[in-house]
Amino acid sequence: MQSTLPAVFLALSGSALSMSVAALALLAIGLAAAKSDLARSRGTEKVVALAYLCFAIPLAVFGAEHLSIGKSMLSMVPSYMPWHMFWVYFVGLALIAASLSIATRRQVRWSGLLLGVMMFLFVAMLHLPGAVKSGTRIPWTIVFREMSFGGGGWVFAGIAMGGDRGGPGKGLIAVGRGLIAIAAIFFGVQHFLHPLGLPGVPLIKEMPAWVPVRPLTDYLTGAFLVVAGICFLLARKTRAAATYLGAWIVLLVVVIYGPVLIGALADSRVGVQIEGLNYFADTLLFAGAILSLAAVGRK
Repeated sequence: MQSTLPAVFLALSGSALSMSVAALALLAIGLAAAKSDLARSRGTEKVVALAYLCFAIPLAVFGAEHLSIGKSMLSMVPSYMPWHMFWVYFVGLALIAASLSIATRRQVRWSGLLLGVMMFLFVAMLHLPGAVKSGTRIPWTIVFREMSFGGGGWVFAGIAMGGDRGGPGKGLIAVGRGLIAIAAIFFGVQHFLHPLGLPGVPLIKEMPAWVPVRPLTDYLTGAFLVVAGICFLLARKTRAAATYLGAWIVLLVVVIYGPVLIGALADSRVGVQIEGLNYFADTLLFAGAILSLAAVGRK
């Protein structure tokens, strides 16, 4: 491992390096902010204490991606919008600002709220029209993925507004919970239909051959997602379901996505490096969205 890690960093492209540095910086900032919370937590509550960190790190990764390879994202900006490059960089800076706010738990009522609005604009302007036109599962997976990310932002904003104590953010938490529930159920079904894909957010990439009993891993993840999604939808045992599902997704990120990421970063191809970072960050962000529901009502 000592010889592998330096080789990985030496092989990084400029864009992958900036995304990795952003992740490590937010990891340090988030751990410092959550230090006291982690110290007083026991058992699975330690995972819940990491909810804000799990949500914030990927936002920094995606923000750095926008700033480092912005030109390759120009085609994603709708043709009717002016100043295409401005919007790519604006989104990148907004994601980094949101990641810092959420990691430090400062002004989350605004960062979470605005992040959710931005995600829903992405769905309405970019992803939903593409999914309707395509009709295939991957575009629809992206639609539900982005909705769950926006829902997680709204849950965090609702908590900051006191919604978990009957305050004005109660509606945001309810809407966010519903969006995360729908995504979890959809993803769960996809795991049963495609039992060799990387678990968590079911996109096109498959689990590497070294993962033992690959179908069982997907079936188990799918069952967790469906059961937890139903709990979220019915608002029954929400906190327990979110805690255990979130802990399971975080475990998958560490045990499966971690080695996949290291392998991708060791590859000399820039596209492979960025893909590995995106898969890792996507799944960690989904885990953060799920854990946001476990953070509701936490002392």
